[in-house]
Amino acid sequence: MHFLFLIFSFFTFLPTNDKGLCNLNNTAFNAGEKISYTIYYNVIGLYVNAGKTDFTVQSTSFNDNDAFTFTAIGKSNSKYDWIFKVRDKYESVVDAKTLLPYQFTRQINEGSFHKKEMVKFNQKARTASTEEEVYKTSECTFDVVSAIYAARNFNYSNLAMNDKISLNFFLDKNLYPSYFKYLGREVITTKYGKFKVIKLAPLLLKGSMFEGGEKMTIWVTDDENHIPVRIETPIVVGSIKVDMVDYQNIRYPLSSLIELVNN
Repeated sequence: MHFLFLIFSFFTFLPTNDKGLCNLNNTAFNAGEKISYTIYYNVIGLYVNAGKTDFTVQSTSFNDNDAFTFTAIGKSNSKYDWIFKVRDKYESVVDAKTLLPYQFTRQINEGSFHKKEMVKFNQKARTASTEEEVYKTSECTFDVVSAIYAARNFNYSNLAMNDKISLNFFLDKNLYPSYFKYLGREVITTKYGKFKVIKLAPLLLKGSMFEGGEKMTIWVTDDENHIPVRIETPIVVGSIKVDMVDYQNIRYPLSSLIELVNN
């Protein structure tokens, strides 16, 4: 299981035909945004700072079309590099209007495991191409990074408890029809502060690290930014918690923040 995929597994779900992420306009972020997270690992009741990840947004162009570049960089805590060193980078170039990807790349460096990959999307032809093969996709197919930003633009105001929001994403040579479930609104306190949040739950596929089922929870800010501020999930051994710890150049005031936490 790859380091950044702990966050991207937000989108490793099972199929539905309910509300979806197609035909959305960007109302949630601007170019220049940067969101930083700390990843904590718990195995004996004590959360250890295992690493950090930064998500950034930049304006660009792709084949003369206005575009965004979404970049996620994950690093293990330098204190533990001698045990297991992680330096991961995921990047998605998307159409600025539809937020659908043109190109997805990832560079994975985790211990002795190294992998580089590029996927080129043709949304009209409904294909995803790697160096080895061309794969069939479906209408409105995301990669795991662009899916996160698309989900931030969903209008959650008219949802009922347990409503499902569907999407399709392509990863590791497979197309996944997917969904995440709306679990209402609440107030939580993270490492950063006390927030009004929207609570979401993906239905995870069973894998090497995850047990499967609706055991992961994601909380996003209950404001126009829809920034994930906490992710929690049990894993095969222990559990993982991811907390937002810093932000820059967000599109709207963080009106969901009730108060800061004094660290």
